[in-house]
Amino acid sequence: MGNIHNSNMINNLDLKMYYCGTQACPSNHSWGPAIKEHYKIHYIHSGKGIFKFNDKTYHLEKGQGFLICPNVVSYYEADSVDPWDYSWCAFDGFNADSYLNRANLSIDNPIFNYNKNDKLNECFKQMMEAIYVKKSNDLRLQSLLYLFLAIIIDESDETAASNLRSINKNMYVSKIIEFIRLNYSHKIKIGELAKHIGLDRKYMSSLFKSAVGITLQDYLINFRLNKANDISPKEYRNQKG
Repeated sequence: MGNIHNSNMINNLDLKMYYCGTQACPSNHSWGPAIKEHYKIHYIHSGKGIFKFNDKTYHLEKGQGFLICPNVVSYYEADSVDPWDYSWCAFDGFNADSYLNRANLSIDNPIFNYNKNDKLNECFKQMMEAIYVKKSNDLRLQSLLYLFLAIIIDESDETAASNLRSINKNMYVSKIIEFIRLNYSHKIKIGELAKHIGLDRKYMSSLFKSAVGITLQDYLINFRLNKANDISPKEYRNQKG
Protein backbone atom coordinates (compact mmCIF):
# COMPACT_ATOMS: atom_id res chain seq x y z
CA MET A 1 0.00 0.00 0.00
CA GLY A 2 1.47 3.38 -1.00
CA ASN A 3 0.86 6.88 0.29
CA ILE A 4 -2.49 7.45 1.94
CA HIS A 5 -3.37 11.13 1.63
CA ASN A 6 -5.77 12.85 3.97
CA SER A 7 -6.89 16.25 2.73
CA ASN A 8 -9.66 16.31 5.35
CA MET A 9 -7.26 16.71 8.27
CA ILE A 10 -8.10 19.29 10.91
CA ASN A 11 -6.28 22.59 10.64
CA ASN A 12 -4.07 22.18 13.70
CA LEU A 13 -1.36 24.83 13.93
CA ASP A 14 0.47 22.96 16.71
CA LEU A 15 0.90 19.73 14.77
CA LYS A 16 -0.75 18.55 11.57
CA MET A 17 -0.56 15.19 9.84
CA TYR A 18 -0.51 15.37 6.04
CA TYR A 19 -0.57 11.69 5.17
CA CYS A 20 0.49 8.24 6.33
CA GLY A 21 1.01 4.88 4.69
CA THR A 22 2.69 1.50 4.69
CA GLN A 23 4.52 -0.57 2.07
CA ALA A 24 6.31 -3.88 1.62
CA CYS A 25 8.99 -2.67 -0.79
CA PRO A 26 10.35 -4.72 -3.70
CA SER A 27 14.11 -5.20 -4.00
CA ASN A 28 16.04 -1.97 -4.58
CA HIS A 29 12.88 0.14 -4.42
CA SER A 30 14.04 3.73 -3.93
CA TRP A 31 12.95 7.33 -3.54
CA GLY A 32 14.97 10.44 -4.41
CA PRO A 33 17.32 12.14 -4.32
CA ALA A 34 14.68 14.77 -3.66
CA ILE A 35 13.28 17.01 -0.96
CA LYS A 36 10.09 17.11 1.07
CA GLU A 37 8.42 20.31 2.22
CA HIS A 38 7.45 18.78 5.56
CA TYR A 39 8.68 16.27 8.13
CA LYS A 40 8.33 12.58 7.38
CA ILE A 41 9.22 9.62 9.59
CA HIS A 42 9.60 6.03 8.39
CA TYR A 43 9.60 3.09 10.79
CA ILE A 44 10.97 -0.26 9.61
CA HIS A 45 8.88 -3.33 10.49
CA SER A 46 11.18 -5.83 8.77
CA GLY A 47 13.99 -6.02 6.25
CA LYS A 48 16.85 -3.64 5.53
CA GLY A 49 17.82 -0.64 3.44
CA ILE A 50 19.93 2.50 3.24
CA PHE A 51 19.10 6.13 3.98
CA LYS A 52 21.23 8.95 2.59
CA PHE A 53 20.70 12.28 4.28
CA ASN A 54 22.76 15.38 5.00
CA ASP A 55 25.87 13.88 3.34
CA LYS A 56 25.71 10.71 5.44
CA THR A 57 24.68 7.13 4.64
CA TYR A 58 22.84 5.02 7.22
CA HIS A 59 22.37 1.26 6.95
CA LEU A 60 19.08 0.50 8.68
CA GLU A 61 17.02 -2.54 9.62
CA LYS A 62 13.99 -3.76 11.55
CA GLY A 63 13.25 -1.73 14.67
CA GLN A 64 14.85 1.47 13.37
CA GLY A 65 13.35 4.62 11.95
CA PHE A 66 14.53 7.67 10.06
CA LEU A 67 13.49 11.30 9.88
CA ILE A 68 13.31 13.38 6.71
CA CYS A 69 13.48 17.12 7.38
CA PRO A 70 11.92 19.83 5.21
CA ASN A 71 13.96 21.11 2.26
CA VAL A 72 16.89 18.73 2.81
CA VAL A 73 17.86 16.35 0.01
CA SER A 74 17.35 12.71 0.98
CA TYR A 75 17.45 9.30 -0.66
CA TYR A 76 16.45 5.86 0.56
CA GLU A 77 16.57 2.43 -1.01
CA ALA A 78 15.41 -1.05 -0.03
CA ASP A 79 17.97 -3.84 0.26
CA SER A 80 18.34 -6.09 -2.79
CA VAL A 81 18.15 -9.32 -0.77
CA ASP A 82 16.02 -8.39 2.26
CA PRO A 83 13.98 -5.31 1.25
CA TRP A 84 12.29 -3.43 4.02
CA ASP A 85 8.66 -3.28 4.99
CA TYR A 86 7.95 0.10 6.56
CA SER A 87 5.29 2.59 7.52
CA TRP A 88 5.44 6.36 7.52
CA CYS A 89 3.69 9.52 8.56
CA ALA A 90 4.22 13.04 7.23
CA PHE A 91 3.49 16.10 9.33
CA ASP A 92 4.35 19.68 10.18
CA GLY A 93 3.24 22.43 12.54
CA PHE A 94 4.59 25.24 14.70
CA ASN A 95 5.71 22.82 17.40
CA ALA A 96 6.78 19.91 15.18
CA ASP A 97 10.49 20.68 15.56
CA SER A 98 10.05 21.07 19.33
CA TYR A 99 8.47 17.62 19.65
CA LEU A 100 11.20 16.12 17.47
CA ASN A 101 13.89 17.74 19.61
CA ARG A 102 12.32 16.10 22.65
CA ALA A 103 12.66 12.80 20.79
CA ASN A 104 16.32 13.66 20.10
CA LEU A 105 15.62 13.73 16.36
CA SER A 106 17.07 16.41 14.10
CA ILE A 107 18.92 16.99 10.85
CA ASP A 108 22.12 15.92 12.64
CA ASN A 109 20.54 12.92 14.35
CA PRO A 110 17.81 11.54 12.07
CA ILE A 111 17.84 7.91 13.28
CA PHE A 112 16.00 6.30 16.18
CA ASN A 113 15.69 2.76 17.51
CA TYR A 114 12.55 1.14 18.86
CA ASN A 115 12.29 -2.64 19.23
CA LYS A 116 11.27 -3.10 22.86
CA ASN A 117 7.61 -3.92 22.09
CA ASP A 118 4.91 -3.59 19.42
CA LYS A 119 3.65 -0.11 20.38
CA LEU A 120 4.84 1.57 17.19
CA ASN A 121 3.63 -1.29 15.00
CA GLU A 122 0.24 -1.06 16.68
CA CYS A 123 0.18 2.72 16.33
CA PHE A 124 0.70 2.52 12.56
CA LYS A 125 -1.87 -0.26 12.31
CA GLN A 126 -4.41 2.01 13.99
CA MET A 127 -3.50 4.84 11.60
CA MET A 128 -4.26 2.60 8.63
CA GLU A 129 -7.59 1.62 10.18
CA ALA A 130 -8.48 5.22 11.09
CA ILE A 131 -8.19 6.34 7.48
CA TYR A 132 -11.38 4.45 6.63
CA VAL A 133 -13.44 5.90 9.48
CA LYS A 134 -15.56 8.44 7.62
CA LYS A 135 -16.75 10.86 10.29
CA SER A 136 -13.80 11.09 12.66
CA ASN A 137 -10.69 10.01 10.78
CA ASP A 138 -9.15 13.48 11.17
CA LEU A 139 -9.43 13.36 14.96
CA ARG A 140 -8.28 9.75 15.19
CA LEU A 141 -5.23 10.35 13.01
CA GLN A 142 -4.34 13.53 14.86
CA SER A 143 -4.44 11.73 18.20
CA LEU A 144 -2.39 8.84 16.81
CA LEU A 145 0.26 11.26 15.55
CA TYR A 146 0.60 12.65 19.07
CA LEU A 147 0.74 9.09 20.42
CA PHE A 148 3.43 8.13 17.90
CA LEU A 149 5.62 11.08 18.90
CA ALA A 150 4.99 10.43 22.60
CA ILE A 151 6.23 6.84 22.22
CA ILE A 152 9.52 7.83 20.59
CA ILE A 153 9.97 10.73 23.05
CA ASP A 154 9.59 8.32 25.97
CA GLU A 155 12.04 5.90 24.35
CA SER A 156 14.49 8.76 23.82
CA ASP A 157 14.31 9.60 27.55
CA GLU A 158 15.03 5.97 28.47
CA THR A 159 17.92 5.81 26.01
CA ALA A 160 19.38 9.05 27.38
CA ALA A 161 19.10 7.73 30.94
CA SER A 162 20.79 4.48 29.91
CA ASN A 163 23.58 6.40 28.18
CA LEU A 164 24.05 8.53 31.28
CA ARG A 165 24.35 5.42 33.43
CA SER A 166 26.97 4.05 31.05
CA ILE A 167 28.89 7.32 31.15
CA ASN A 168 28.81 7.30 34.96
CA LYS A 169 30.04 3.70 35.08
CA ASN A 170 32.89 4.47 32.71
CA MET A 171 33.77 7.50 34.80
CA TYR A 172 34.04 5.36 37.95
CA VAL A 173 36.16 2.74 36.17
CA SER A 174 38.48 5.49 34.91
CA LYS A 175 38.81 6.84 38.45
CA ILE A 176 39.69 3.38 39.78
CA ILE A 177 42.35 2.83 37.12
CA GLU A 178 43.80 6.29 37.71
CA PHE A 179 43.98 5.65 41.47
CA ILE A 180 45.82 2.38 40.86
CA ARG A 181 48.20 4.07 38.43
CA LEU A 182 49.14 6.69 41.01
CA ASN A 183 49.26 4.40 44.05
CA TYR A 184 50.25 0.93 42.79
CA SER A 185 53.58 1.05 44.63
CA HIS A 186 51.77 1.40 47.96
CA LYS A 187 49.50 -1.03 49.75
CA ILE A 188 46.01 -0.60 48.34
CA LYS A 189 43.02 -1.80 50.33
CA ILE A 190 39.87 -2.38 48.32
CA GLY A 191 37.73 -0.88 51.07
CA GLU A 192 39.78 2.32 51.13
CA LEU A 193 39.69 2.53 47.34
CA ALA A 194 35.89 2.19 47.38
CA LYS A 195 35.65 4.95 49.97
CA HIS A 196 37.91 7.19 47.88
CA ILE A 197 35.83 6.59 44.74
CA GLY A 198 32.54 6.96 46.62
CA LEU A 199 31.05 3.54 45.91
CA ASP A 200 30.00 0.52 47.91
CA ARG A 201 32.85 -2.01 47.95
CA LYS A 202 30.86 -4.91 46.49
CA TYR A 203 29.25 -2.74 43.83
CA MET A 204 32.62 -1.25 42.86
CA SER A 205 34.19 -4.71 42.47
CA SER A 206 31.23 -5.94 40.40
CA LEU A 207 31.22 -2.80 38.25
CA PHE A 208 34.95 -3.05 37.56
CA LYS A 209 34.84 -6.74 36.60
CA SER A 210 31.86 -6.14 34.32
CA ALA A 211 33.65 -3.30 32.52
CA VAL A 212 37.23 -4.63 32.38
CA GLY A 213 36.69 -8.39 32.33
CA ILE A 214 38.86 -9.32 35.33
CA THR A 215 38.60 -8.76 39.06
CA LEU A 216 39.96 -5.60 40.60
CA GLN A 217 42.51 -7.63 42.58
CA ASP A 218 43.76 -9.39 39.44
CA TYR A 219 44.01 -6.08 37.61
CA LEU A 220 46.09 -4.63 40.44
CA ILE A 221 48.42 -7.66 40.45
CA ASN A 222 48.86 -7.52 36.66
CA PHE A 223 49.44 -3.78 36.75
CA ARG A 224 52.19 -4.17 39.36
CA LEU A 225 53.83 -7.01 37.42
CA ASN A 226 53.85 -4.96 34.24
CA LYS A 227 55.33 -2.00 36.05
CA ALA A 228 57.97 -4.22 37.67
CA ASN A 229 59.05 -5.41 34.22
CA ASP A 230 59.47 -1.80 33.10
CA ILE A 231 61.96 -0.78 35.81
CA SER A 232 65.29 -2.08 37.06
CA PRO A 233 65.44 -4.45 40.07
CA LYS A 234 67.05 -1.72 42.17
CA GLU A 235 64.30 0.80 41.35
CA TYR A 236 61.64 -1.81 42.13
CA ARG A 237 63.21 -2.59 45.55
CA ASN A 238 63.37 1.12 46.33
CA GLN A 239 59.69 1.56 45.45
CA LYS A 240 58.75 -1.40 47.64
CA GLY A 241 60.77 0.05 50.55
